Amino acid sequence: MIGRVPAADLNWPPTLPGEQQVATDTSPAFLKPSETLRDGVQIAKTPPTVDFVYYPGQTYATKLWSAWGDNLVVGDKCYSAIGDHDAPAGNAQLYEYDSSTKTMRLLVDVKKFLDLPAEHYSPGKIHSHIGLGKDGWLYFSTHRGSTRITTAANHFSGDWILRHHPQRGDTEIVAHAPLPMQCLPCGQMDGERMIFYNGTADGDYKNKRVQFLAYDLVNRKVLYSDDHGPARAMIVANSTGRVYFHGRQSKPTGEGAAETLVRFDPAKPGEPQPIEAAVGMRAASQETPDGIVYTIDGDGLWAFNTKTERAESLGSAAVASKDYTASLDIDPHTWRYLYYVPGAHGGAELDGAPLVQYDVKTRTRKVIAFLHPFYFDKYGYVACGSYGVAVSPAGDKVYITWNGARGATKADLAKRVKWDTCALTVVHIPESERQP
Repeated sequence: MIGRVPAADLNWPPTLPGEQQVATDTSPAFLKPSETLRDGVQIAKTPPTVDFVYYPGQTYATKLWSAWGDNLVVGDKCYSAIGDHDAPAGNAQLYEYDSSTKTMRLLVDVKKFLDLPAEHYSPGKIHSHIGLGKDGWLYFSTHRGSTRITTAANHFSGDWILRHHPQRGDTEIVAHAPLPMQCLPCGQMDGERMIFYNGTADGDYKNKRVQFLAYDLVNRKVLYSDDHGPARAMIVANSTGRVYFHGRQSKPTGEGAAETLVRFDPAKPGEPQPIEAAVGMRAASQETPDGIVYTIDGDGLWAFNTKTERAESLGSAAVASKDYTASLDIDPHTWRYLYYVPGAHGGAELDGAPLVQYDVKTRTRKVIAFLHPFYFDKYGYVACGSYGVAVSPAGDKVYITWNGARGATKADLAKRVKWDTCALTVVHIPESERQP
């Protein structure tokens, strides 16, 4: 067969052979390096066990089933989101995967929940982080599919901050259009202080303004906003409540260049103030008990100290040809290992779709698993890139939401593959590969 299979000709929802809900595999093929692997990059000695599951809500062919937000792990459960990227009436979905029972369930169908008239705008993405509040609710914000759709002609007035209680099954609107005519793609929360932070995208796609929003979730009001917000990522320091981002220069360079940070303090809401530290920041990790947050942009990795507000370059992060990384997480058990997947926006398969472990103690990079071409050869799925990576509390599992393709053929693999299907992998990290 030559040429990609159109999404409309694929079976929806996607299924695994033998009516499996989850496929579990381990293989030496996970440790076979790509030809693009850089010199000096280590490879794990023990292949991991990997669970693979398709998101079940992908029941129809659409423009682009895709995932753009970052995942959250609470206990044995991983929370993640996908969307159909359609517009003006798109849809996004929030899921829970329970690794103890290997079951996936749909928590929120955003389009169904909002229940808007057919001619009205509805979001095609959940582009934010998924956050957990101290009240037990999950919080997230929505974003458009096509960038050219969010206009008043589609009854667009702004996007939503939503919340869901996974135990009770309740979903609520926290705020609709907290900033008028703004989508809410970059989002992260301080679950202790119950503040949701956003960097926005203007409803008029020609307006490149990125607004900053600090939203008080308890009192349901804007705590602070201005016209200079984070386009892609921010640091939320749980120890102090302070938030750091690039402000007026908030654009990921893709080249690992550092930019000066600004600081917002919710205890004294006001214009974010510049500090002396500079980092690259397309993604940021959780804060360690010592007050360190790690950031990544392009081929660069940094450590930022939230106590001293000083930054240090840690050097190269890439392991092969791709270096665009949109999710960075640290093992919350040892606080020693960072995990990430380069090639977020596609092309990861050209490097073997590697899951990378960075040891902050030895400052070495190691590939835990190459997930391509194993899944293509066995299940016909190409893992193309990820915006959502999360690590279990014990540091023994890494959850990865993939943008990928079922419609690709071998002839397509020489170039970047167009996505059509989202999948989740749970990579069980061998104990020998994660010593304290």
